[in-house]
Amino acid sequence: MTDSALRNAALAARDRAYAPYSQFAVGAALLCDDGTVVSAANVENASYGLSMCAERAAIFAAVAAGRTRFAALAVAGPEGAGAAPCGACRQVLAEFGTGVRVLYATAHGEAETTLAALLPDAFSLR
Repeated sequence: MTDSALRNAALAARDRAYAPYSQFAVGAALLCDDGTVVSAANVENASYGLSMCAERAAIFAAVAAGRTRFAALAVAGPEGAGAAPCGACRQVLAEFGTGVRVLYATAHGEAETTLAALLPDAFSLR
C-alpha cells in the first residue's frame, strides 16, 4: 500500500469521527504487516476522559481481529491543523514495536517519522 493510499484511508475515517464537543475530527489508518488496513475515528464523550482517540481505536480494533504486527500508521486531523498522535496513543502503539512508520499532518505539511523518534525511551516491561 502506498503512503498516499494510507493517508486517504485516514481521511475517509476522519469523516466518521464523532467530535461534537471539540469539533476536532481525527481519522487513523493502521497498516498491518499482512497488508490489512484497519481504520478508525475519534469518539468523544460528554465526560471527556471517556473519549477515545482514532489511533487507539484503530490499534484496539486490529488487536481484536488478531493482528499485532504493524508497519505504518497514518493520522488525519482537521484541514490545516497538525495531528500527531498524542502521548497515550504513542505509548499504546509502542506495545507492539517502535519501528512503526507514522504519517501525520503538521501546520507546515505532511510529516513522516518512526514511533521511536516520536517516543524515545518508551516504557516497556519486555
